[in-house]
Amino acid sequence: MSEFAADVGRGNGTAGALARWGPPAALIALFLLIWEAVVRVLAVPNWLLPPPSAVAIALVEDRALLLANARVTLAEVLTGFALALVVGLALAIAIDSSPTLDRALYPLVVASQTVPIPAIAPLLLIWFGYGLLPKVLVTALVGFFPIAVNAVDGLRSADRETLAMLRAFGADRRQQFRLVRMPSALPAIFSGARIAIAVCVIGAVFGELVGSNAGLGYLMIRAIAQFRTERVIAAIVLLSLMGVGLFLAVSLVERWAIPWRRYLVADRGRPG
Repeated sequence: MSEFAADVGRGNGTAGALARWGPPAALIALFLLIWEAVVRVLAVPNWLLPPPSAVAIALVEDRALLLANARVTLAEVLTGFALALVVGLALAIAIDSSPTLDRALYPLVVASQTVPIPAIAPLLLIWFGYGLLPKVLVTALVGFFPIAVNAVDGLRSADRETLAMLRAFGADRRQQFRLVRMPSALPAIFSGARIAIAVCVIGAVFGELVGSNAGLGYLMIRAIAQFRTERVIAAIVLLSLMGVGLFLAVSLVERWAIPWRRYLVADRGRPG
């Protein structure tokens, strides 16, 4: 688990939060101040590069428009992530269950990531139109790979001695999977899920950029055509917040699902 996710899971209190979040917050504030100063000193036009203050104003004044489209994008992200999770876990279990399926499926899982999404997205629009389905499919295609690969690695990491002991006591494959393989794979699965939920935001926006009638990607295309650069950047800010929030949400679900994990992380962080 990353230090970022570990801090979320542990909840270190006010002092720990300040120590962890203070430096990046200060760096972001410094960046925004420099950006504001440079734009104003050089008199850069708003359509080329608006100052952060103009972006903040757009976030407030256009909040209804931004939030309405953000809800569409969020629905695409969550639906695509759910589909990626189901498909990724199903493929991982199938690959782990049989050497034949491993040889047949794993190369295809890897090969799926060599096909450029820009080549697939227009085809999906032709086949399924401009509704929700093509965006969900693009999002799932982007997100299922890290889930599948991490789940396979997690299932293969099960302790062999424990499995041998279960077999000696007469446990069948289903019991071995439930008692050992899946619990040992959960940390790897959640690692893949954290990566997947972040890239799913990118996948949903890309699907909207190719063709849509709603969503933050669609709003960005319209804003660019109108030279409303501050609205474009405001949409990007919301997308970043969405990605971070979903990442934290997966981390919190991990803390609930495998509570022993945070104690192992805390023990590793202590000096020997």
